[in-house]
Formats: sequence, C-alpha cells, structure tokens
Amino acid sequence: MTPGKSTALVPVSGTKNTLAKHGSRLRAQPLLAGEDVTLHNREEVRKHLPDILGRALARAWLDPEFERHFSTRPLVALEDSGVHLPSTMLIEVTKSVADRPKIVVYEQQPGSKFKSRVLYLQLVMVAGK
Repeated sequence: MTPGKSTALVPVSGTKNTLAKHGSRLRAQPLLAGEDVTLHNREEVRKHLPDILGRALARAWLDPEFERHFSTRPLVALEDSGVHLPSTMLIEVTKSVADRPKIVVYEQQPGSKFKSRVLYLQLVMVAGK
C-alpha cells in the first residue's frame, strides 16, 4: 500500500456535507429530497410526498435509528430530513402483521375534530422469475 494513497472503494474527499441548517437547529441527517423542500398545500403534498415517503421507507429499512424516529414522530423525522409540511397535515405510521410499514397522511383543519385522508403508502414486496 502506498502511503498517502487511499484504497477506499468510495472516495472520502469531495463528498457532500450532509449538515444542513433549518431554523435554529443543526442536523446531520441526509436530506430525503436532496434539498430542503416545503410543501404548502394538499395538492403539493399529493404530488410530491409519495416519492419522499418512499425514500423514507427505504431509509427506515436500512437505518434502525431512523426507523424508530420515523415510526414514533414521523413529522419531526421528515422535518429533520429537510421536508416541511403544512401544519394541517398529520402522518400515522403503523406496521402490519407482516411487519411492513404503512403510512397514512391526513389533513385536519384547525378547530375540526375530523381528518380526511390525503394519501396512503405501504411497502409491498414483489418477486418475479
């Protein structure tokens, strides 16, 4: 091995720093959308959030710490990962008998007891031959 020459499969120098600052908090979480994203209304949530939640599910599958955080406080986990939703949005994460996560996004207007489902996402494994 030559001194000073790296044998790493993935070079360490020149990598992006994943630290990002939002508000007063500093985070070391990779951004789920590649950059900070703010969704402003139901239409934007329906259009963009399924792809972002798919990335969150994939990350939860590989990262047990993120999975625990996302399962218990999904809105905080998304915000920590650069995804900001309207204050009217609620997210429920549950696991089925087959241990597959299911995510339901609801909208609840201020002062209302009722919530309406905006979208539903579940990881489904499909094998082919």
